[in-house]
Amino acid sequence: MIIVPIKEGENVERSLKKFKKKFEKTGVVKALRERQKYEKPSEKRRQSKLKSIYIYKLRQAESEE
Repeated sequence: MIIVPIKEGENVERSLKKFKKKFEKTGVVKALRERQKYEKPSEKRRQSKLKSIYIYKLRQAESEE
């Protein structure tokens, strides 16, 4: 359960913004989206490999500058 302390006289919009930020950090929405469709383990490995290659290339380009 997410608890957002509200100070006296604090704006409701600001409190809502704090709540949304805390909720996003929990990762509930991300997990729900991942569970909506099945992804084969081989496909997960492939995506992971592509991501690591992409990050490696970024770091190489950064070190060359």
